[in-house]
Order: sequence, then structure tokens, then C-alpha cells
Amino acid sequence: MKKLALHWKIIIGMVLGIIFGFIMNTVDGGKGFVTDWIAPFGTIFINLLKLIAVPLILASLIKGISDLKDISKIKSMGLRTIGIYIATTLVAIVIGLSIVNIVKPGNGMPQETIEKIKLKYENDAGVTDKLMKASAQKEAGPLQALVDIFPSNIFKSFAEASMLQVIFFAIFVGICLLLIGDKKAKPLVKFFDSLNEVVMKMVDLIMLFAPYAVFALLANVIIAFDDVEILIKLLYYAFCVVGGLILMIGFYLLLVSVYTKKSPMWFLKQISPAQLLAFSTSSSAATLPVTMERVEEHLGVDKEVSGFVLPVGATVNMDGTSLYQGIAAVFIMQVIWPEGLTFTNQLVIVLTALLASIGSAAVPSAGMVMLVIVLESIGFPAELLPIGLALIFAVDRPLDMCRTVVNVTGDATVSMIVAKSLDKLHDPKPKEWDDNYDAVK
Repeated sequence: MKKLALHWKIIIGMVLGIIFGFIMNTVDGGKGFVTDWIAPFGTIFINLLKLIAVPLILASLIKGISDLKDISKIKSMGLRTIGIYIATTLVAIVIGLSIVNIVKPGNGMPQETIEKIKLKYENDAGVTDKLMKASAQKEAGPLQALVDIFPSNIFKSFAEASMLQVIFFAIFVGICLLLIGDKKAKPLVKFFDSLNEVVMKMVDLIMLFAPYAVFALLANVIIAFDDVEILIKLLYYAFCVVGGLILMIGFYLLLVSVYTKKSPMWFLKQISPAQLLAFSTSSSAATLPVTMERVEEHLGVDKEVSGFVLPVGATVNMDGTSLYQGIAAVFIMQVIWPEGLTFTNQLVIVLTALLASIGSAAVPSAGMVMLVIVLESIGFPAELLPIGLALIFAVDRPLDMCRTVVNVTGDATVSMIVAKSLDKLHDPKPKEWDDNYDAVK
């Protein structure tokens, strides 16, 4: 009997989790039951993925750079990666702005709906938290993002999962291994090669739990929706965001088909477990170990490419978030600040959203924090900011789930393009969790 593919197991878990969540919403004490007895299993799963993210980045990147044997190749791969990420982000922002200007989802929203949303969410702790985080980030100096790349204590960077600092350290170690020569570098290279294999096996084992974890995660998301009427009123805006995200995935599939000569359907099938986890967790960082496993073993990208491109992408490539920021900013202006809808302001949105995507953290709802910075860059009235965020807060989590799928898909696409350009794309060699089980049981 043929074993059910992992992505189908995850989809079944998602569907059952959504149904279970809706049922629990109608049962007395149902929300408390999900929060106390179901949601913790989703949290455990995310914690396990975060647990292995740093050692995986460290091992794969150091091993990959040491295998290059040529420092100039690092520069070539880095420039290609950053260049392609910037280009895809610009495409995402343009798609978002085009859709929101054509559809105009904010025009004609009833005033009573605006007032109801304002009363419900304007002083919400979540909205206040996003405003405070955006204010703190804005107050940082112009070169703070550059300063933050260089750690003063690498163990602190490991503990806090500061991805750019970990990436810098790994690249630094990898370059130094090249400079000391093969003989002296060999013991450390073998250690990181073995560590990489161990962590990838951990990914295989953790993924056995994925269908049950996404059940818990989705059930917990569903019970958080307590005002269906507001959600329905915001569907027009939500459909614009989702439509733009679908177009962006179509753009990725076109790139895969034209440049790498691979079937778009084959690509989606291989990367789908990472996409489904991205949807369930709303976090590119938490999904990173699975993305790396799928890209290396199922798409055929060499470790030296995936080990660099994917961690960098999880930190600086936020195509889905950038697309969302363009749509959300214009939607908010259409509703409460139509006089700000000028061509100049939209050009500023393009530039600011691009820069914000590079600085956006790979964590749930970071896009809303960056949205505040985008709005402030065009002179959006400060007193209207809480109302603006309140307008979209009710549907932010499901849209965050959707845009994280695009972020992860974009990372996988760029890794394939970079690998193809460097002749580092080969036939996939997938591994199973029990490949060596018979020898040790």
C-alpha cells in the first residue's frame, strides 16, 4: 500500500484543525479547551523548529563556504542573491499597488463599519504593541541595521536567534577556514558536515509530528476570530491581498519554468510541506529548517547555495510582506486619508516598503510593524495611525499566514535560480527519517 505523501497529511491536519476550531467556537468552554489542551502542541512544534534553526544555518553555511574553495565565489553568490531578492521584492510591491489602485477596496466602506472597527481595535493591546515597536525601530540611527549585523557576543546571538548575526559569523568562519588551508581546516569542516547531517535528520523526525501540529495551530487561529461581521466587511480588502499573493506565486513559477527548466507543478509539490508549515506558523524563521531540507533534498540545490541563500532570504526577502504593505497602506488611505493618495506618495511607498522588507524580522505580524513605518514615511497623520491599524487588524493573522507562504516560496525560487546560475542544481536525492533505522534498531 502506497504511503500517503507528507503534504497530504499536513493538508488533512489543517482542514481538520479548521473544522475543529469552528466547532469549539460554538461550544461552551471550547475556546478554553483549545487554548489549554490543543494549542501547546503547536507551540512545542514551533519551538522544536526554532531549536534547530541556528545550528542548521551555522553548519550548512560554514560547510558550504569551505567547499567553495574560492573566496571570489562567495562574492559572486552574494551579489546574485541580494540582486535577485531586491528585484522580486520590487515586482511584489508593484503588483500590490497595481491591484489596490485598480480594485479600490477602501472606497465606499460604510462609516458605521469604520466606527465599529475603531471602537473594537483602536486601543487593542496588539495595535498598541505594533505602534510601540515601530516607534522604537524608527528612532534607531540610519546605520543601525548595518551595526546590528555584527555581533559582540556570538553566544547571545545564538540564544536570541539573531539570523543576520549568525549568518555573518558563519560566513566569517567559513572564509577563515579557506584561508588556513585544507589540512588545518579539515577537522572543523568534518565536524560541521556531520552536524549538518544530524540536524537535517532532526528535521525529518520533527516533520513526523507536523500533521498533528498544524491541526493544533489552525484550531488555535480559528478560535481567535470572535467578530465574523467585521471579517466579512474586510473580505474585499483581504481578497485583494490574497489575489496579489497568488499572482506573485505565479511569477515565481514562471521564473522556475523559464530559467531552471523545471515543471512548476513539480516545484510546488516538492516545496509544499514548507509552504503549508509557513501558512500554519506565520514565521519564515520557524519554517527555515524545513525549507532548507526541501530545497536541498527535494529540489536538488547544493548545500553551499541553500545554506547561504535561504537564511539570508528568511531575514531580508519579504516579498509577501512587501506586497501586503503596498495594498494595506493604500487601502487605509482610501478609507480615512484619501487626500494622501498622490503618485509621489505611492513612489515613496515603493521605496520604503523595499527598505522595510530588508529590515523586517522573520516573525509573525512583523509586517504590521513595518507598515507603520511605511505610512509615516508619506506623512500619514500620527493621530490616525491607531485607526489605520485597527482597520486591518482583524484580518491580519490570516493574511500574515498567506504572505509567509509567499516569502518562503520566494526564498526557494531564488535558491534554485542562484544554484542554476552557478551550476549547483542537480537531481534531487531525498532522504527518509528511517534510512539507517534497520542498522540501529
